[in-house]
Amino acid sequence: MPQPVSERHPLRQLFGTLVEQAFTRVLQEYEPDVLRYMVNLLTEFTHIDNVYRIRDARGRALQEVAEMLAEGDVLLNAASFAREREVHRHIGDFTLFWSGVYPEAMPRLRHALSKDALIDYVQQGKKSYYIVSTFEEGEWRHEAPLFRRLSERFELYMFGLNLVRQGWERLAREHFERWQRGLQ
Repeated sequence: MPQPVSERHPLRQLFGTLVEQAFTRVLQEYEPDVLRYMVNLLTEFTHIDNVYRIRDARGRALQEVAEMLAEGDVLLNAASFAREREVHRHIGDFTLFWSGVYPEAMPRLRHALSKDALIDYVQQGKKSYYIVSTFEEGEWRHEAPLFRRLSERFELYMFGLNLVRQGWERLAREHFERWQRGLQ
């Protein structure tokens, strides 16, 4: 597994600025824990191993939500409730990331021959975050309200992540145009 991206890494700082602009200025979302979560999600998902970090018992990276659901079910493959929580958190992150940042990839992810063909990523993401929010005991107690908000406001956060993408694309265009003018 890749090492976590440091708090001072320029990529984390860029996502921090873009998330703050999109979520506080446009969406009027002022929840610091939500903003931190979005920055962390974007930063950590820059590494493909984090996007597909859930693995089955053989160590194979699971690439479809349907496979992840089976892996996170204590009646099927999950060895513990902690594993169930971990997998559902990842399903929430995975579905939020793809539906918010790269919605154009959804038809490819859910093509007719895939196990995900009948899975509604938005509904499953909301449901998975809700499941995580029900773990209200011990070490997870302080995180439960965050995951309840992620579940309840999933579509708003999808839109916010899409605004973040638009922000980085705008920055890339501006940088390219400056570079192009420098060549002339």
